[in-house]
Amino acid sequence: MSDPVNSPQHYNAGGVECIEAIEASMSSEEFRGYLKGNAMKYLWRYNLKGNAIQDLQKCIWYTKRLQEVLNNGAQGLAS
Repeated sequence: MSDPVNSPQHYNAGGVECIEAIEASMSSEEFRGYLKGNAMKYLWRYNLKGNAIQDLQKCIWYTKRLQEVLNNGAQGLAS
């Protein structure tokens, strides 16, 4: 069963997860900005597209991913 929030099937074409390819193509600062921008986008328009809960879940997904990236960076700085 497809999970449209955590692992949309259309973002995993050819066995490559789109978010991983995007991260690999950017500096860590750029990727953090990308995650922040997507979280803001989904929060901004959550009540305009007809599926508010799904858009809020996507906002949370991007926010959590940003938190993970920041946590991993902070751990890297500490070691």
